[in-house]
Amino acid sequence: MRILVEVFTNRAILAAGAAWAAAQLLKVFLTLVVSRRLDISRMVGSGGMPSSHSAMVCALVTAIGYREGFTSSLFALAFGFACVVMYDAAGVRRSTGKNAAVINHLLDGLVGNGFTFNEERLQELVGHTPIQVCAGALLGILVGTLIG
Repeated sequence: MRILVEVFTNRAILAAGAAWAAAQLLKVFLTLVVSRRLDISRMVGSGGMPSSHSAMVCALVTAIGYREGFTSSLFALAFGFACVVMYDAAGVRRSTGKNAAVINHLLDGLVGNGFTFNEERLQELVGHTPIQVCAGALLGILVGTLIG
């Protein structure tokens, strides 16, 4: 039981979770403002503005920096982890979303010409633009500073 208490009172974990939740709530709010529709699924969906992955890892890095020191090996490890996550969000995952959009478009054209396809469409909103990653990173740094 003591371990659970320690995990759920760990400031770095709290900062990471709070930053993720804040980013996901912002996605719901921004969808409401921009698209004029309430889409609660944005609370758990990937992709979009801001990047919750970036917010989470930057809050974690920031909280670790304040707790352990910005010259610590633990901070360096967390920083490297954050760089990989953000690169992946804006690079590999963004390309995956673009590929899914092209495949869905091709399938739409084929289905219209008598081709049958019973699978569901590929998810297109999986990655982030560099601006979405930066916005998430700034949100994470803010939350990590406040909580860490």
